[in-house]
Amino acid sequence: MAELATIARPYAEALFKACSADLAGTTVWLDELASIAANAQLQQFAGSPSVTNAQILEVFTGVAKTTLPASAKNFLNAVIDNERVSVLPEIAHQFRALINSVSGSSDAVVFSAFALDGAALADLAVTLEKRFGRKLNLTVELAPELIGGVRVVVGDEVLDTSVKARLEQMKAALIS
Repeated sequence: MAELATIARPYAEALFKACSADLAGTTVWLDELASIAANAQLQQFAGSPSVTNAQILEVFTGVAKTTLPASAKNFLNAVIDNERVSVLPEIAHQFRALINSVSGSSDAVVFSAFALDGAALADLAVTLEKRFGRKLNLTVELAPELIGGVRVVVGDEVLDTSVKARLEQMKAALIS
């Protein structure tokens, strides 16, 4: 993992400097490229010696849901030329970390047993920002195994207020 981070860091920093005028737009296409690159079949295809760089680029542009701007294609060409397609997800992760460090915010994943509507998510965001002491960029993932409540992951911090966690705490208290 450390090796991937070491390889990805220069790409993320260069992209951050080059696209500082449109960080939000860059994040959109970079996340899309990272999700495409995370596909095991694509990585196998890109690693094949009989496949040309142009063919790899064509697959990316064909699979992408949005039209990639010239800067995205140039960046993708550099990544493909240097045989770093498998590192794209880590590049996207480090790029988001650079954006967060400049804006003073953090990415947070909210695991919820049920879908959250806009008002509930906004209320939860205010509460969590007070709790963690910084602005949070929330993403919600459904986790029905939680039964109820939420589990929030911000970096290496976890706040678990789920029914499942409370039941496990009661079980541990009853056993001991």
